Amino acid sequence: MARSLPKALTITDAAAERVKALMSKATDDMVGLRIGVKARGCSGLSYDVQYAKEKMKFDEVVEDKGVTILIDPAAVMFLIGSEMDYVDDKFQTGFVFKNPNEKGRCGCGESFHV
Repeated sequence: MARSLPKALTITDAAAERVKALMSKATDDMVGLRIGVKARGCSGLSYDVQYAKEKMKFDEVVEDKGVTILIDPAAVMFLIGSEMDYVDDKFQTGFVFKNPNEKGRCGCGESFHV
């Protein structure tokens, strides 16, 4: 019997609730949020979260806790094993990623490298 592969990304309850809130405010029909990585920042890469109108051909799909997250195929190797969380405190508000592939972050925490 074949073992199922682990999810490319896990989602905390707080992140799922925030995704649901964002999806309820979307002006167009969206299928979920798409996560990618962009080359920017002082450490080289940063996370990019956008609304997704449709699933692209090679997107990795994570469905958990009632939400759909699409991972850009070019970002999968950077995100494997990550946890997506949502933080709202006096220091920051937004999605945060606990990524075991990160080798370092810049001082401000906006970018990372692997």
